[in-house]
Amino acid sequence: MRITSQLICQAADQLKGFVGLNRKTGHYLVRFSEDSFGRDVADDGIIPASEFVWAPGFEGTMILNRELIQLLLDQNIDERINITEPLRVYMKRREVPEISALRSLVRG
Repeated sequence: MRITSQLICQAADQLKGFVGLNRKTGHYLVRFSEDSFGRDVADDGIIPASEFVWAPGFEGTMILNRELIQLLLDQNIDERINITEPLRVYMKRREVPEISALRSLVRG
């Protein structure tokens, strides 16, 4: 199967769980419920994993940030968080620039 930028972006959008910054340790944590973080993570700092991996870019674009994806990979919960092959390929292909995309909310 040929891995395209579109497949990589779709894989990022299918990530599961929530990410929060633990203020005491300074480390990002992944949980599968917003309620499971405790007092060490501010409520307004909890973000869905599928949004966490996107960083602001230039002129309204978003960058699929490898560093943020790596923070998720480092927690060794790939299957639970739904890290799939397109994201693994993206992480291995460091010679290819990070994906930049215009993203918008689509209401169903």
